[in-house]
Amino acid sequence: MSEQNRLAVGDAAPEFSLPDADGKTVSLSDYRGRSVVVYFYPAASTPGCTKEACDFRDSLAALNDAGFDVVGISPDKPAKLATFRDAQGLTFPLLADEDKSVMTAWGAFGEKKNYGRVVQGVIRSTFVVDPEGKIAKALYNVKATGHVERLRKDLGV
Repeated sequence: MSEQNRLAVGDAAPEFSLPDADGKTVSLSDYRGRSVVVYFYPAASTPGCTKEACDFRDSLAALNDAGFDVVGISPDKPAKLATFRDAQGLTFPLLADEDKSVMTAWGAFGEKKNYGRVVQGVIRSTFVVDPEGKIAKALYNVKATGHVERLRKDLGV
């Protein structure tokens, strides 16, 4: 994936409307007026994605108190997201981007290195979108473990 396909601070966050784990449509515009952390992850119920989701879950009250909502997006079907949410006690929306069009628009899907090979896949990424819908932070190729803690530190939460 080339750098020019990536979002940068100050860019308008690409709009999305995706089904959540219960099939209800959630849109980025639903969060207008609030800051929102949008994170992309490869697959529900895998070890790294579970660690990352649980870190967001455990940090959710502090993030919410500081004015940040959290939304997770993966290519999983809503039914798999519901199973993941229920198994891990997740209380923030998990959205299904089955055709990966939203991930592509955000630069979170494309070529990446996996064990030394170049493959097409989800690029674990996290964004902070400000209340006006602009990118305030764009973090690509983040690690599942420790990422949320670093994000909280960067945000002063």
